[in-house]
Amino acid sequence: MAISSITPSPIPSIPDINPAQKSSASSNTSEITKSFENMLTSLNDSQLKSDALVEQMARGESVDLHAVMIGMEENNVNFNVALGIRDKLVEAYREVMRMQV
Repeated sequence: MAISSITPSPIPSIPDINPAQKSSASSNTSEITKSFENMLTSLNDSQLKSDALVEQMARGESVDLHAVMIGMEENNVNFNVALGIRDKLVEAYREVMRMQV
């Protein structure tokens, strides 16, 4: 029985990303960036609204206590959602960094 020698196989090259794929990837990145910016803007607006209601109440202006409490709770929920999204993004980044190439 004849044993044939092992011939090395050529290493496949990584194909270059064509311009259409590059623009698609940058488009997806820009959409994610815009969504995240919109979320942070909304969170900031919620915080400012809540702060304004608390200030009005502290100055003794006619503000409904329920409106102040609802505004503070809405801000708290928005903040917790933003923290959750941030934590998921950080975990995804760490997972990508742990991948072996």
